Amino acid sequence: MSGRQKVLLAVLGVLLVVLFGVAVGAGRGDRGDPAGRYSLVDLLGRAGGGTQAVEPATVDADCVESSGLLAVSGDCELRVADPGGLRTLILRSPEAFTVEAPAPGDAEFTIEDDVTPADDGTGAVARIAVDRATTVRVSCPGGCPVTIARD
Repeated sequence: MSGRQKVLLAVLGVLLVVLFGVAVGAGRGDRGDPAGRYSLVDLLGRAGGGTQAVEPATVDADCVESSGLLAVSGDCELRVADPGGLRTLILRSPEAFTVEAPAPGDAEFTIEDDVTPADDGTGAVARIAVDRATTVRVSCPGGCPVTIARD
């Protein structure tokens, strides 16, 4: 290795250490907002192809009122057909509801979430990762309309 290459390698090493120090020092002390949207992450998601939503026509349930619209009164089980890859089941409602679904992949546990309407009036939104045929339980004790959305 020549002297020039050694200097270049040393400069690169110092640059990496400085960048790591800046990244750690500039980080925020809080844990972040899991529902937050960050423009850089959104940009990278669009550049990488993002994720596709589950087609409403591939979801069947006893509480189906019309294609993509559910009339949930108490509990309703949604049967999602195999999407052929990782997809996102997006559920929207103007009222609070609870979602229970198996975790994707080989994980053997169930995820449950209480979804509440956003402060800006956009309603409650649940995003569930689906990678195989599965059953998702939606609960709304007082009854509520739930839409299977594409975005």
